[in-house]
Amino acid sequence: MSLLNFREHDSPDIAEPSAERAVTQLYEAHALDLVRLALVMVGDRQTAEDVVQDSFLGLYRRWGRLKDPGKALTYLRSSVLNNCRSVLRRRGRSLLGTRDVPAASAESRVLDLEQGKEILEALRRLPHRQRETLVLRFVLDMSEEETARILRVSRGTVRSNTSRGRTALERMLGENP
Repeated sequence: MSLLNFREHDSPDIAEPSAERAVTQLYEAHALDLVRLALVMVGDRQTAEDVVQDSFLGLYRRWGRLKDPGKALTYLRSSVLNNCRSVLRRRGRSLLGTRDVPAASAESRVLDLEQGKEILEALRRLPHRQRETLVLRFVLDMSEEETARILRVSRGTVRSNTSRGRTALERMLGENP
C-alpha cells in the first residue's frame, strides 16, 4: 500500500495533502537507513521493512498533531526502535536471541561475510539499550545528542551505554577491552 493510498483506509482525522508530500520526502530520503536500523534490531529484512512502513504510517496519521514537523525524523527513528521492541516481544524471544540474517540483497550478502555475521551476532547479544545506542551512534552515524533525543535519555547515559557496549563487543569478539 503506498503512502498516497492511506487516506481511503484511515480515520477521518487523516493528515492533509501537505503531509503526503512531507512524509513521501522523508521516506525517499531516510527509508533505507531506517530499514538498516530495523534489520540490525530484528534480524530479517521483511520484518525490518514492515516495521519501517508501520512507522511511516504512524507518522502520516499523526502529522497534523505534530508539535514540530521539523523533528519528524527523530519521531520516525524512535518509532522504528519501539516497533522493533514490539516485534521482538511478540516473537516471544528476548533481544538477546541469535538469528541469522538472510541473504536477500547485495547488502545482506556483504553482511553474510564471516566477520559481519560474527559482529551482528555479538551485537544481538548485547542488552537492548547498549545495542540501540551502538546502532544509532555507529551504524547511523548519529551524534550523542541525537542518540540521546531518540532514546529519550541523557547524553551521559548515551556515553556510558556506548562505552559498556563497545567493551562487551570487544570481549565477545576476542579483542582486548
